Amino acid sequence: MDLKQSDHGDTRIITVSEPRIDAAVAIQFKDQMRELIAAGPDRVILDLSRVGFIDSSGLGAIVASMKQATGPQRLELAGLTRNVQKVFALTRMDRVFTIHPDVSSITGGLADAG
Repeated sequence: MDLKQSDHGDTRIITVSEPRIDAAVAIQFKDQMRELIAAGPDRVILDLSRVGFIDSSGLGAIVASMKQATGPQRLELAGLTRNVQKVFALTRMDRVFTIHPDVSSITGGLADAG
């Protein structure tokens, strides 16, 4: 699982560089996210713009990552592709997460993490 991190002020951008988050990588994803969130600022953005497929294990791993954020820390999502957006809408997780159209809309274009 390839996750890239970049910090921009009080925001950490974590970019998923894999085309899928599924059962084959869900555990690795959760472990890496745990480390990146624990050491991060209060606002963490998960950039999913390169992810074209997510299954229930992948969705569960993202939800678990959200729960790892403690205190004032929060996990937000950005750049959901059409297929990933459908999964979030179908499961109503789009009501649980703050979802942004893309990372540049949050950071003003400073967030090329990849």
